[in-house]
Amino acid sequence: MDRFKQIETFVAAVLRGSLSAAARLEGVAPAVIGRRIDALEARLGVKLLQRTTRRISLTAEGGAFFEECQRILTAMEGAENAVSAGGGTPSGALRVTAPAGFGRRHIAPLLPRLIDAYPGITVTLDLSDRLVDLISDNFDCAIRIGDLEDSSLVSVRLADNRRMVVAAPAYLAEHGTPDHPDDLTRHNCLSFGTGGNQARGWLFRIDDKVVAHRVSGNMECTDGAVLHAWTLAGRGLAWRSMWEVEDDLAQGRLVTVLDAYAAPPNGIHAVFAQRKHLPQRVRVFIDLLRTTFGDPDYRWTGSAAD
Repeated sequence: MDRFKQIETFVAAVLRGSLSAAARLEGVAPAVIGRRIDALEARLGVKLLQRTTRRISLTAEGGAFFEECQRILTAMEGAENAVSAGGGTPSGALRVTAPAGFGRRHIAPLLPRLIDAYPGITVTLDLSDRLVDLISDNFDCAIRIGDLEDSSLVSVRLADNRRMVVAAPAYLAEHGTPDHPDDLTRHNCLSFGTGGNQARGWLFRIDDKVVAHRVSGNMECTDGAVLHAWTLAGRGLAWRSMWEVEDDLAQGRLVTVLDAYAAPPNGIHAVFAQRKHLPQRVRVFIDLLRTTFGDPDYRWTGSAAD
């Protein structure tokens, strides 16, 4: 059995937390993965993994071996990319995840252009407002909006993102307009579930400091499109990105409040796992995003159908 394949299998199983996850990645039965690791342990004469049907854990010897294996695989990938970066055509499977609303409007329309330019690339686009784990979920790149908390990942800032508190005119006519962030305690605030950048509260600039205000209301959701619809229906105040609501503001369907306290823009980022050399397919995808979103004439609203 190929020694290198054994090492690749061992590292994949550790990174993904189980033999079955490594098997799904490669498209083989979990028993195949198990046999490769058995052969590796037999060849080395040490136990690398403690295994159950649901999870695995590294032994002391396995931990030391894993670090060395990661170093070797990273060095080999870097060597291959270093000699291929200037030649050849980007190809392979590109897996991208993005927030549902933003991805639908601003990522999905770009992917046919990428495929037309590089026919050897195939794309899987996951649209979800959940925060995925790039390594365990096997994604090459994630688009994230707001503050980035995982320092183990590399990010490229693609554009600024402004958030404002918005409401339908009918809601304000019935409940009044808040004059200060403290007034939000008397309003129904539509929140983005319990995760993401809104978990710590809505951000405002008060006395030259950015302050998080915890809000509450009788409706919350982990889908931005649903929050948008509730806001249009006059169900409460919402803290939304300008790329999502700018058309509504122009047409008078929504209005902004607390503008004097608006926090500085945060970022729209492309995020990928730490590595010295990116695969060409990821590099050209990020280049397309930077070129598109960096164009001063790029239209952030109406870029795709709602």
